[in-house]
Amino acid sequence: MATIRSFEELEVWKKARMMSAEVFKTTMSESFFKDFALKDQINRASGSIMDNIAEGFERGGRKEFIQFLSYAKGSAGEVKSQLYRALDRQHINQETFQKFQDQISEIGKMLAGLISYLNKTTVEGTKHLKEPDSHYQALHIEFGEKL
Repeated sequence: MATIRSFEELEVWKKARMMSAEVFKTTMSESFFKDFALKDQINRASGSIMDNIAEGFERGGRKEFIQFLSYAKGSAGEVKSQLYRALDRQHINQETFQKFQDQISEIGKMLAGLISYLNKTTVEGTKHLKEPDSHYQALHIEFGEKL
């Protein structure tokens, strides 16, 4: 059993952060310069994945965390769709497209796994603790994969 004390410890958040940074670097290419709307939207959506994971975790309740993980999963779908537009508009090549598709698919699976786990657990979250101390266990995760 792992004890997760902050969202930064979640593997899915780490992967979303890395992908968001890579998307940003990719959109700094000259090809994206004139496509402001797509550049802005794909950056916002990719950042939204990590932001929603963080916000949901910090709210301290299982149900709210699940809700925000669902938002993150929706943002992952949005990024996936925007990658097709970037490919169709020749902002990225097939290799870059596939690299991002693989990353976003992995993140989506990790989010689905975490949502599934949280739907089954009886842990309600830190905001439901009557007397939390500085060493409480924020979220217990028993899961076969890193989340």
